[in-house]
Amino acid sequence: MTTGSGRQRALLCITSHDRLGDTGQPSGYTVMEAADPWAVFTRAGLEVEFATVSGGRPPEDGFDRAPMPNVPAFRADMDVQAKLDAAPAAQDVDPDLFDIVLFVGGHGAMWDFPNNRGLERLGAAVFERGGVVAAVCHGLAALVDLRLSDGSLLIAGKEITGFSDAEERAIHRDAIVPFLLQSRLEELGARDTSAGFMAPHVVVEGRVVTGQNPVSAYGVAQAALAALNTATTTSA
Repeated sequence: MTTGSGRQRALLCITSHDRLGDTGQPSGYTVMEAADPWAVFTRAGLEVEFATVSGGRPPEDGFDRAPMPNVPAFRADMDVQAKLDAAPAAQDVDPDLFDIVLFVGGHGAMWDFPNNRGLERLGAAVFERGGVVAAVCHGLAALVDLRLSDGSLLIAGKEITGFSDAEERAIHRDAIVPFLLQSRLEELGARDTSAGFMAPHVVVEGRVVTGQNPVSAYGVAQAALAALNTATTTSA
């Protein structure tokens, strides 16, 4: 599967929400969760673009529990920074231009990813064209209401992983987020698997690829790329 240009393309979708509930604390996206996929996809020759829920540069949600080797290059890349500054709103993006759509995490996503028609449209269209839908950590909030054209939930009956209820409780945000992500996904018919606290964990269910937490972002991108290559070979 390739876009009309012949070059494979990946879209990273990022939150525009900048507050952690009613706490007054800042929130947004976890930079590592965009930097690692950007590095993986770019090295593989894909063109990487960005979209945010409301358009424009996304707010950041810090994370410093693990080495982040790709973050400095991500921040220093002028093309990346220009794309983030001018990021289109998700609702304005043409899904036919992309082979992979990846929903980036960070706590902000818990507020503006669910029930977002722009994100749902992107994910459903890319998947139904034979592309890959990927999500990492709180980015799975975009999958809560992502329905395909037949009305079925994308995640129904699928094995997935996202930020676990245990991890949310461990960082004392379980009473702040609007819902517990793992519990909600399971209520919707997904089969969740989890590793330990902040341990890398990736699940591949066909062309749906999910990762548990920020340190899973690199593996999610690698698995999404492999799933795309498999889909491309199969359809050739």
